[in-house]
Amino acid sequence: MRTEELILYRHFKHGEILRKMTELALDPKSERDRGLYFEVLHDLIELAGSHGYSGNLWHTYLTYLLANNENAYSMACEIRGKIEGSINRVALHDFAIFKELFDYDIVSLDAPFAENGMALIKDYVNDKAESKLFNKRIRDRICDLSVQLKNTASVEEFADRVTEFYKEYGVGKFGLHKAFRVEHMSREEVLIEDGNNALAGSEVYIKPITNIAHVTLDDLVGYESAKQQLRENTEAFLAGRKANNCLLFGDAGTGKSSSIKGILNAYYDRGLRIIEMYKHQFRDLNEVIAQIKNRNYKFIIYMDDLSFEDFEIEYKYLKAVIEGGLERKPENVLIYATSNRRHLIREKYSDKADRDEELHTNDTVQEKLSLASRFGVTIFFRSPDKKEFEHIVTELAKREGLTMSEEELLYKANQWELYHGGLSGRTAAQFIDYLSGTGV
Repeated sequence: MRTEELILYRHFKHGEILRKMTELALDPKSERDRGLYFEVLHDLIELAGSHGYSGNLWHTYLTYLLANNENAYSMACEIRGKIEGSINRVALHDFAIFKELFDYDIVSLDAPFAENGMALIKDYVNDKAESKLFNKRIRDRICDLSVQLKNTASVEEFADRVTEFYKEYGVGKFGLHKAFRVEHMSREEVLIEDGNNALAGSEVYIKPITNIAHVTLDDLVGYESAKQQLRENTEAFLAGRKANNCLLFGDAGTGKSSSIKGILNAYYDRGLRIIEMYKHQFRDLNEVIAQIKNRNYKFIIYMDDLSFEDFEIEYKYLKAVIEGGLERKPENVLIYATSNRRHLIREKYSDKADRDEELHTNDTVQEKLSLASRFGVTIFFRSPDKKEFEHIVTELAKREGLTMSEEELLYKANQWELYHGGLSGRTAAQFIDYLSGTGV
């Protein structure tokens, strides 16, 4: 195993398994090597448990290393595909080593220790439907690629399969996941999470969200005009045309957050990713943008239920990033926010008395309105009237296959909304969930 000769693919998260296997394959005879043998088995089975892998665990592990390694070649190929230049020869050199690793007969390691552990993990069955870290979609992509790579007849074909994967799905956490949140960690914790893929010195970590509700825009009944505006702006963004930051505002429970989730699920395959941030994290906006601005994905920084009290100043960081700072916002980044307030910053009647005492009252008004005005597209989600509410209820009931008569359904729905939040899409959905749970 010539792993010490790797150039681009040198540093990996979970790379210690590769190091142990390389050491074990050199001359597996001593008692120390017997301990190493069982360590490798333990590590591969634990990785299979956390990531949901089945099949040849050695091959799925190697495929995971390739799919997760962010280097000059893989990041250049993500979304765009095959590139030109001398780096292809360097990548081919590394792929030749990986092909040797794929072709290595791991079962031969069983004989010196009179065990059959490697034979067991060569055809491993994992009975978990979901993994702790990967959803089924990601797990299956890696398992499928591992089979393709095993069946390649040449290094060139091996390289083509890996490059096609980078083009179709991307690389690293941004390639394997669709949504993220921001966390503060120590530099040591960041290195543990991302290995050498992490930006050196950064304590701001963009962490994958592994369990995303599969909401579609069609799941949101009504609001066709609002959904169309959101689609058009997002599609322009993905196509590289001019697009605007977007503010979805209106009454609670009207589907603003669900619309954002629907957009993510609709356009993930076209390279869209979403990073969720909260207002207490706005000081980290520039650092987050620094980590994503040179990637070949389109990022929406998403702020849910955004609003500010008049004493909070975090909105000033957001204003500077959206428009007004010296550094131009990258073309692969947009900001989408939802709010119950049109102007985002709370205004009170007492503000009028305060303004009467100011010399330049218009300056104060403009200061509070300037944040909302930086969102070029504003989409209003209003609460449904009684007729619209009943339409939402009946449509959701059909989707759930409820057999209750429409008259009884609407009677119960109108009773429900009186005690559960009033007329809104959320209230309608909760009512249908209640009926479904009771087996009606």
